[in-house]
Amino acid sequence: MSGKQSSTDRQQAEGKKRIEMAIYGKGGIGKSTISSNLSAAFSALGLKVLQIGCDPKADSTRNLMGKRIPTVLGTLREKGYSQDFKEEDFIYYGFSRIGCVEAGGPEPGVGCAGRGIISMIETLKKLGVFERDWDVVLYDVLGDIVCGGFSVPIREGFADAIYIVTSGEFMPLYAANNIMKGIKRFSDRGGSLLGGLIHNSRGKGGDRDIVDEFAQLTGTRVIQTIPRSDEILLCELEQKTVIQQNPQSTITQVFKDLAKSIIENRDYQHPRPLPDDKMDELGKFIAENLRD
Repeated sequence: MSGKQSSTDRQQAEGKKRIEMAIYGKGGIGKSTISSNLSAAFSALGLKVLQIGCDPKADSTRNLMGKRIPTVLGTLREKGYSQDFKEEDFIYYGFSRIGCVEAGGPEPGVGCAGRGIISMIETLKKLGVFERDWDVVLYDVLGDIVCGGFSVPIREGFADAIYIVTSGEFMPLYAANNIMKGIKRFSDRGGSLLGGLIHNSRGKGGDRDIVDEFAQLTGTRVIQTIPRSDEILLCELEQKTVIQQNPQSTITQVFKDLAKSIIENRDYQHPRPLPDDKMDELGKFIAENLRD
């Protein structure tokens, strides 16, 4: 583990119920970057972390491993589904001994990528992976798709809380609203609840007010803003998290603060997604902010 863990950090990390969470959001909004840095931040606070990538691109854990790792579906196809597998066939350990799993997907043009998530979870359950003493299990889920296999972390309640990454642009907020519709539908049947919004500031920034407005309208909260940072981009080029590369930096502290907020605030919500006409009104509000 990089750097020393303060007594305050240890106290905040001790005695907490396991965190089982999933990161959703519009494709390209920065989910995997935030997920890998967040996992590293949890680990820096003394927690034992498992990150599960649920995207056929299999790049969720790249910054933790320093490379791409074999996927669950790829291994099953290569070695045969009937073989007796072991945990180490699917779990790889990266920076700070963070457990890393990639679901993978079917061969291009064949099968359903969402089915890969279902097969991956069934395989890991059979091996007892979820019975291990993880403090944090984090699912990094493809885009804003909340149907089929991609809805499994929500529908089956594998994740207690869903955190949605968004900027103040209309389309990421539109995607966030759709994800909330899925959470609302499944939470009434024992599925996951909403943990909050993670604001990923893009471009010149200055859009936090828009995300705050959306949060208020939908009955949730913004738990952290990740500022745009060349430091994050440079670390990604070296396939590392900022926590590993620059443990004392301001951006590292931002991710640690996000991790602490998730640890401390477990008052998850039933979201109130907006109807289409209210989303149109929000679009007008965004346009007015852009003109100012």
